[in-house]
Amino acid sequence: MITIPEVVVQTPSGSSYIPAYEKEVPCDFEIKPLEENTKELENFSYEILNFVFTPDTGKNTNRLQMEIKLNNLNNFNVVGYPYITLNVDGKESVGSFASNASSPCNGIEAKSSCIFTFDQESSLNIGLIKSMKIASVKYYVLKK
Repeated sequence: MITIPEVVVQTPSGSSYIPAYEKEVPCDFEIKPLEENTKELENFSYEILNFVFTPDTGKNTNRLQMEIKLNNLNNFNVVGYPYITLNVDGKESVGSFASNASSPCNGIEAKSSCIFTFDQESSLNIGLIKSMKIASVKYYVLKK
């Protein structure tokens, strides 16, 4: 068992607390920093096809919808994940969003594209966010 530490997420309109929790992992599980397991994909581009942030859906939630075309311009297939930087009310927030994506693009073939698709509602109890936009997208590949 490993313990995932607590996290406090701060936004200009408030904060949210995610308590620590335990997770069962194999005995040979090794925790490594992100930089040791991955590297940023070179010759990569992206195109925002759709981005809609609804601050208040009327159901005590906000909704984030995005479709991003991820382009692997290399002559080899890649396995990894997109890393998206959002500007949230003037402050940057970074995440992969892949675990909640309907199309996470965990791999992109050579000279090919994948459409990353994400659509999720979040409670306004966390805090009211007024604006959100994409600042940048990178793709990290798993090192072998």
